[in-house]
Amino acid sequence: MAERDMARQLVDAVIADFPDHKRGTRPAHTIGIGAKGRFKASPIARDWCHAEHFQGGEIDASVRFSNSSGSPDQHDGWSDARGMATRFHLPGGAATDLIAMTLREFFSPTPEDFLAFAKAAIPRPVEPPNPWRKIGDMLRLFPPLPDPYPGQKTSSVGGSMAYAGLHSASQLAAFDASFLGAPVSYARATYNAVHTFIITAPDGTTRYVRFFWQPAAGVEMVDPKLSPVDDYLQSELRERIARWPVEFLLLMTVGEVGDPLNDPTKSWPLHRARINMGTLRLTEVPADQQAHCEKLAFNPGRLTSGIAMSDDPILTARKAAYEVSREMRGGRACPFETQ
Repeated sequence: MAERDMARQLVDAVIADFPDHKRGTRPAHTIGIGAKGRFKASPIARDWCHAEHFQGGEIDASVRFSNSSGSPDQHDGWSDARGMATRFHLPGGAATDLIAMTLREFFSPTPEDFLAFAKAAIPRPVEPPNPWRKIGDMLRLFPPLPDPYPGQKTSSVGGSMAYAGLHSASQLAAFDASFLGAPVSYARATYNAVHTFIITAPDGTTRYVRFFWQPAAGVEMVDPKLSPVDDYLQSELRERIARWPVEFLLLMTVGEVGDPLNDPTKSWPLHRARINMGTLRLTEVPADQQAHCEKLAFNPGRLTSGIAMSDDPILTARKAAYEVSREMRGGRACPFETQ
């Protein structure tokens, strides 16, 4: 019951960060678009993990790309984290999910910390650009706050950066989120699952790993000198897939002794071994987005045999919070694999 209560508090806190949030929609990542395709495991994936979708055959996959905001207002050109939620449709009607975002780390190491962070990130009126304040911030070695976008009246950046200034665990994610920029396409961004999972090989060997999606088309961001455009990511994805399939490589980083295994606020060293686990090929944007995208309820805890959650407290909390969110908006239920 305590876990359920915390999950509800987390969902309510995220919703409170967006005063114009529309009831019945996702608390965050409200605006999104779904795509369908196939995932094919690499020839070596089965040697690392015995999960069904890593055995070599092609399987169906559903993806939802999104902006992180919980507001119904669309601002594709604004600096913002983007999401990529993927469902692997396994043989026999089962499924497993992988939730990823363009940030490389999460905001907090525990549910209690994230609850405090979410409360600090409530939007406040933005201030006009002040060059003297920026100079003062730089002299104190503080990152200056980004200038507001044309027409932007409120922002959560000030609150989140102030919180991060007092809580070192939140600093990397808060800074990245504030200055991340905007991708030219959902298909041209890297998406990180940020949490640690435990995989089991056919011989019983277990390893701690982290997953991320690398776009085959490469990463490209919008030129920050250009005026931001409110609505282009969804139409760009439709046009792109109509011309040619969108592809991502699923890469798996293998942890080593000393790596933080239960703290998503900390990245792993870049020189860790990375394994190509397969290729996702998206070929269709379904016409009925409600049925094939918005009613789907992705969950980072929906796993299959061969992949298990680590003891990351944020990952455990997200599993419960996603279920609370699903119930609140009437998303389709899907049973969890018993771990």
